[in-house]
Amino acid sequence: MMNRRQIVLLSPFLVIAVNLIVAYIFGQIIGKWAFIPMIIIGWLFMSCIIFKFNEKSIQSWIQPASGKVGWTILALFVGFIPLPLFIFHSHTLMHWTVWLPWILLAIINPWIEEFYWRGLLLDYTKDWSRWLAVIYFSALFAVNHLAFGINSEVNSGYDVLISTFIMGCVWGLVFLKTNSLRWVILSHFMVDFFNLSAAAFLDLWDKGTW
Repeated sequence: MMNRRQIVLLSPFLVIAVNLIVAYIFGQIIGKWAFIPMIIIGWLFMSCIIFKFNEKSIQSWIQPASGKVGWTILALFVGFIPLPLFIFHSHTLMHWTVWLPWILLAIINPWIEEFYWRGLLLDYTKDWSRWLAVIYFSALFAVNHLAFGINSEVNSGYDVLISTFIMGCVWGLVFLKTNSLRWVILSHFMVDFFNLSAAAFLDLWDKGTW
């Protein structure tokens, strides 16, 4: 029998497997719109893991940040990186079937993903080297996002893997340095908001253009 710690540390592989399976199955049925069941099932799965295995108050994850203000500035800087995408492609949000899932994802997703990928997983690896924990889970975080590339050209390729890995590293370090996910969640919201997630999943613009 596996103990709680082993289950939590292996759970990212289950999350990735579930995402890949859902992406493939629903991609065959509804094509690019598969991102909707992918996201919903992913949220439910990660939420179950969080509430089952979290050993501390969620309130402790969103306490005021401590440490140097530079970490907060770094988190906000990362949040602004996708701003050019928003500037050049915001016209793709004209229809409610695009802007509604976009805004819901931007509001909900940062909380669940950060509670899981940073809060829960990094709390369970406090006896690891900080750099090892951040790099390891950021790599898995990036691989998990490649599932969206199964049905979307915009979300496929090494650039998505690299950018998501870097964001995961920054957010992990900010969490460890400030003992808070408050600014990390805001940064993640900004990324999801500015990158026009639903429009990207539907390939409403060419990947080679800003």
